[in-house]
Amino acid sequence: MSLDVRPAALAAPFRPRGPLSEAVLARLTGQPGQPGDAGLAALADRALTETVDVVRDDDVQLALFALFASSYGSFDQFEADLEWDGELIGARRQLEADFEQALRAAVQVPALPTSTTDAVARALFALTAQEGGPSLSRYLAKRATREQVLELLVQRSVYTLREADPHSWAIPRLHGRAKAALVEIQADEYGGGRPDRVHAAIFAASMRGAGLDDSYGSYVDVVPALTLASHNMMSMFGLNRRLIGAIVGHLAAFEMTSSIPNRLYGDGFRRLGFGEDVTDYFDEHVEADAVHEQIAAHDLAGALAEDRPDLLPDIMFGAAACVTIDGWVAQQMLDAWHDGGTSLRVPV
Repeated sequence: MSLDVRPAALAAPFRPRGPLSEAVLARLTGQPGQPGDAGLAALADRALTETVDVVRDDDVQLALFALFASSYGSFDQFEADLEWDGELIGARRQLEADFEQALRAAVQVPALPTSTTDAVARALFALTAQEGGPSLSRYLAKRATREQVLELLVQRSVYTLREADPHSWAIPRLHGRAKAALVEIQADEYGGGRPDRVHAAIFAASMRGAGLDDSYGSYVDVVPALTLASHNMMSMFGLNRRLIGAIVGHLAAFEMTSSIPNRLYGDGFRRLGFGEDVTDYFDEHVEADAVHEQIAAHDLAGALAEDRPDLLPDIMFGAAACVTIDGWVAQQMLDAWHDGGTSLRVPV
């Protein structure tokens, strides 16, 4: 069935999921009908007070996603002059504060290693080697249906069609060895000077090959709040200078948990008869991320911890948060499939 559920008659690129996201979208697109005398701050406060789980709250996570999207320039419908609008930034800070607090409360950070390159790298490899439950990639390789592998592409499109961008916010905030290492990784992510090999572009080709819409944001309406939260976590770490350690740790863990899963994802798509136009993205990451994980562990995260020991706690927090939240997303998808349902809000 068709999965085009974007609102045709609205200026916003996707539908609100509650009063807060409705007001944020209206403000970002310059629509009349602002939230009234109370303003966005009161709406944000009410949403945060009433939610039982900010990480999985549809209204909060969509509002935060839209606010971050304004800084990325993800959607032409969002007026550029409003990127630094005081009321929008104030609401974003409110949401970020509770979101970060919830993450820090939920994520178990391992004991801190000594702040040397080798010790930090060993700690990161130990963290990312832990088995956190059923493997999404192994399920995709052996058991997933055609509908389920398409859902994987839809779920991943929220980040992967902008792959590498959240981590690139860190480049001007780093120095020396860590900066050089991050630029080396990101240069590969952005195709090494070849537009057709930009990883986001390769993923877009995979979506087209699978018969899906490759335009950014096409499937925001159908992904659950937890998928938005995963992307919002990266954006929050990257956009806040005080969280430079967290975004570096996140990237290290992200690269260190990529190579083998991508090989299995590629195997799953091939098992179901998809061709190279779809599997190219996954195959590209098998080799690339095997190299990136060493650079990220030693030359990026390890070097940063050695040069800035004060950042070590956040480096390990960012890495643990990556493993934890990605694990939640994977478990949510597997639970839905095992129950015979869809992992999306609207099925493909």
